[in-house]
Parts: sequence; C-alpha cells; structure tokens
Amino acid sequence: MSATIPDREATDLALGLAVRAPSVHNTQPWLWRSADSGIRLFADTGRQLIVTDPSLRSLVVSCGAVLHHMRAALAALGWASTVDYCPDPHDPDHLATIQTTRRPPTDADIELAAAILLRRTDRRHYLPKPIPARYLRSLAAQVSARGAAVRQVPDTLLPCLAVPMQHAVAAHATDRLYQEEIARWSGRDRFTDGVPSRNAPAARPAGEIPVRTFADPALLDPANQPDAAKWLVVGTTRDDRRAQLRAGEATSALLLTATELGLATSVQTEPLGVPDARQEIRTGLLHDCAYPQSMVRVGWSSRGSAPLADTPRRPIDEILEV
Repeated sequence: MSATIPDREATDLALGLAVRAPSVHNTQPWLWRSADSGIRLFADTGRQLIVTDPSLRSLVVSCGAVLHHMRAALAALGWASTVDYCPDPHDPDHLATIQTTRRPPTDADIELAAAILLRRTDRRHYLPKPIPARYLRSLAAQVSARGAAVRQVPDTLLPCLAVPMQHAVAAHATDRLYQEEIARWSGRDRFTDGVPSRNAPAARPAGEIPVRTFADPALLDPANQPDAAKWLVVGTTRDDRRAQLRAGEATSALLLTATELGLATSVQTEPLGVPDARQEIRTGLLHDCAYPQSMVRVGWSSRGSAPLADTPRRPIDEILEV
C-alpha cells in the first residue's frame, strides 16, 4: 500500500522551501503540525504585529503565502495536495489542513519550486523597461486561478495610489508605538526573523510613491532615476480569513511566476494596515468591488544592483510539531 502522507524527511525538505515565503516584516507567523490526518497550518498569533497589523489580516495573508509555497514544494517532491480551509470553527488559528497523495512531479512543478530558491524581496528602484503584456497576463492568470483578482494600476492612476501610501507613511511617522515595533523587527544583523539592514534601502526621495522603510537601512540602491515599477493590487470579494488565505496563495503564485519570468518583485502592504488608507485604495482603485489584500511592485532590477542576500528564517524544529 503506497504512502499518502510524506515522511519526516520529505516534510522537512518541503518546509525548508515553504518557509522562504514572504511575510509581513518577515515575522514568519506560522506553525505546522504533521499527523495522520494531514499537514496542518496554524497562525502563530504570538508573532502578531500589534500596531502594524491589529486585525491579523496581514498575518493570515502571510500564512496563505507559506501555504502555497508548501504545496509547490510538495508537488516538486512528488506529492499532489488539496486543502481544507479553516477546518475547525472552534479554533480560528487552525487555518488549513493539507491532504496529500502520491503523484510524479511535472516539469512545471519543479520549475515553480526552483523559483522559491531564486525569489527575493527587492525593495530597490526598478528600471523603466516595459514588461511584456503576456507576462502581466500570466501573473493575472495565476491570481485568478486561486480565487482572487488583480488590478494593474495604470500610470494615470498612480496618484490615486500615492495618496493613501503617503497618508499611511505620515500617520506612522508620528506613531511612537509603530516606530518601536519597526525597530524591534528590523535593522542590524538578524538571525532567524525580521528585516535585516542588508535588505533594507533608504527612504524614497520626495515625490515618489513611498514604500515602507525599516530601521538602519544599509542596502545600496544604484538607481539614478525614478522608480519605474508596475503596481499590482491583489483583492478578494470577501474579507474573511478564507479570503485572506486565498489572497496569500495568489500573491505567492504571482511572485513565483514573476521570478520564473526574470522579474523583480516586492510586496507592499503599509497602507493596508491603516483603515482609512485601505478604504481609499478599495474605492479609488478597486471601485469598491474587492478588498485589497496585498500590493506587489513588479519590474526589472537595475543592471548595477548587487545580488540580494537571503533573509533569515526560523529553524524547522521551531515551527513543526510531529
């Protein structure tokens, strides 16, 4: 009788890839349990960013990203998977259970898992080089296949994006608790979590769309012209935990597909943690038809950009219970 559950070695290999998923402030707010009933994903609410993410929305989206990474890793190891979302109404932290069956990996499975190793969050400026329309269609298809929608912000509406971004930055600049939280989760040499100085560039010049800044930025940005990134807003028609999980999966699929295509990416969520700013984005860019769950900058890295270092990751034994 063939096995229907990965053994500990396969689970560790898959998790070694899955934990490379992006998360808000690189908090990696997830816990896994492996049992006969499947591989279970839980929210690690002890790692919640109380000021940045008071509703836990970004935490759940982050867990959706690691869920997709896990499934991609399992597929490359020969395990097809299905997901039961939010399976326990009495335990809201139990976000998903993965059921697996044996299936030989396809070339596409292996290529997607390889993209996990190549993807980095690149917060630097991008080149003014056009992204082929077929690339953008591929990214949109990955999002819609996972129950979410994506809107590319046209150049004419970039001011509608800049305004709520600026509102969030201004609100956080005078928020002592927010600044203390950023300082706790970024800067200096970090070993298992957070955003290290080596991965954080300096604040953007005035007049550009601002992006979140971190403590002690030390990443050199060779750009000598304004950022030419395209902005993609991932949204869902509902705003419950299941929808947020699916948005995280969709964001992960978008990022990995972009990496396969040679594009640089960076997830930006600062205004989505500020209710008024999030509503501005929902109304101004999504016409109140969807709830914005994540925003992704996409573009081409500058030729003078140095390779990005890996961000730190929690050890497997810390996040997996067998």
